[in-house]
Amino acid sequence: MTNFMRRFLVAFALLFSICGLARAADFPGAKLSFELGKAELPADGAAAAAKVAEFVKANAGAKVQVSGFTDTTGDAAANAELAKQRALAVAAALKAAGVPDDAIVMKKPDEVEKVGNAEAARVVEISLVAVAPAAAAAAAPAAAAAAPAPAPVPNKGDTAWLLVSTAFVILMTLPGLALFYGGLVRSKNMLSVLMQCLVIFSLVSLLWAIYGYSFAFTEGNAFFGGTDRLFMKGLNADAVAATFSKGVVVPELAYFAFQCAFAAITCGLIIGAFAERAKFSAVLVFVVLWFTFSYIPMAHMVWFWPGPDLYTDAAAGAAATAKGGWLFQKGALDFAGGTVVHINAAVAGLVGAFMFGKRIGFGREALRPHSLTFTMVGASLLWFGWFGFNAGSALEANGSAALAFVNTLLATCAAVLSWTFGEWISKGKPSMLGGASGAVAGLVAITPAAGFVGPMGSIVIGIAAGLLCLWGVTGLKKLLGMDDSLDVFGVHGVGGILGALLTGVFAAPSLGGTGIYDYVANKVSDDYSIVGQVWIQFEGVLTTIVWSGVVAFVAFKLVDMLIGLRVPEEEEREGLDITSHGETAYEA
Repeated sequence: MTNFMRRFLVAFALLFSICGLARAADFPGAKLSFELGKAELPADGAAAAAKVAEFVKANAGAKVQVSGFTDTTGDAAANAELAKQRALAVAAALKAAGVPDDAIVMKKPDEVEKVGNAEAARVVEISLVAVAPAAAAAAAPAAAAAAPAPAPVPNKGDTAWLLVSTAFVILMTLPGLALFYGGLVRSKNMLSVLMQCLVIFSLVSLLWAIYGYSFAFTEGNAFFGGTDRLFMKGLNADAVAATFSKGVVVPELAYFAFQCAFAAITCGLIIGAFAERAKFSAVLVFVVLWFTFSYIPMAHMVWFWPGPDLYTDAAAGAAATAKGGWLFQKGALDFAGGTVVHINAAVAGLVGAFMFGKRIGFGREALRPHSLTFTMVGASLLWFGWFGFNAGSALEANGSAALAFVNTLLATCAAVLSWTFGEWISKGKPSMLGGASGAVAGLVAITPAAGFVGPMGSIVIGIAAGLLCLWGVTGLKKLLGMDDSLDVFGVHGVGGILGALLTGVFAAPSLGGTGIYDYVANKVSDDYSIVGQVWIQFEGVLTTIVWSGVVAFVAFKLVDMLIGLRVPEEEEREGLDITSHGETAYEA
């Protein structure tokens, strides 16, 4: 290498360094003095953080270090913790001002300087530890402006799982629920139940497309969504919906269909409470009213939020949460519909059972199921479909979906066994109907908890659901003195309430649960209170009971005034298959 080349390279390196140092010399370093014994950001902290943020923005690659000081006198552990909290407060202020996470360097605890008095330890220093050359710093903002970050693209695996889960949930209604309920009624009413399930599914699906999805899952107020998606406006192949992971989306059409299947089966669940005596027309009019004024608001209150990507800092997170539904804002946990689906439908069914009155011969005649074979097949299809119902609610093909899948399996098995052995002990014989009912009870109870609790928690929930729902269809039913034909409230109401409350218990990380994810800190929150969360869950349960109960009562009253609820006595005696639909399920 010639002397000229050596001198040129030395001069270039010197110039490179001078440019960088010139930039570093402009760094608005700060020493923030905290109040004695406190970790709240000083009054001048936000302004200092804003100046640092401006520097970082103008100097691509710049990194700033936050350094605390530990007092060596007094309680060493407490002093170290205080220094840590002060440093974290400054880091949070920097993030809020716009400094990226990867541009902030926290000084390690073993590197923190120690001082011999609390006065000197009050200071937290912001210093520059790396800076890009001037040319690179100037070019970086322009490059960033020229090449904006690409929009998230749906993952094919997530999309496939959501579509398959949607098909599973549809299978739960047609033919799962239809066969489960159809086997439980007398043969003369079999087709009436199948027909109600079929037409309710079709009716609700169209209402969902016209206005249901928009009012449930777009931004509005705390109780009702807006009009952005009326008549599926804007729902095309390119539209995407948020999931529970930052930067991860799914096709909004897939999400629309998934939630549509939920709405349809929820409305179908209700009919079991007043089966064998309802006018077909009365059922359809009631479903329209209840779907509009109970299901949609409850879905919005519990499940609507603007997605995780808005949670960039504490202030933005608070603003995003404020856009969510009323119970979402409170922090209610409902993974797949304990409140929205099961308690909501069960309470409407309970109100209906009282308002329709008892079936002719109830309490005097044996109103036995006509085909427990159909009931078993229906229960099996429900169980199969419920894997899509619960695991699909993760919206992604990930660990959360796997956890929900396993919990759905274990809780249901536990409930089958606890119901079976409970019935064996109390009645002397275990019945197939009891086993099938236990399966549904376990599925109902694990629904709100599926993605939040650990496997052992799911087993406990399943055992409790089997025993409590067994009491719900026997002791509680007698206590209430009503004719809930197919035990909608005893299984879905009791199981849903139990599952919702126990979600607050077993979601605790100390009991193997997932805890609550903090989207601002991007980690599971360290602050989980079982008592506090159970109280929030109770508020959700109470809100659902009152809301659904009032809406159902008003809706049934209106239908009764307009067209009447119940078929005439002679039609009920002959059976709804022939009198309402002009056909029979079985030829003589």
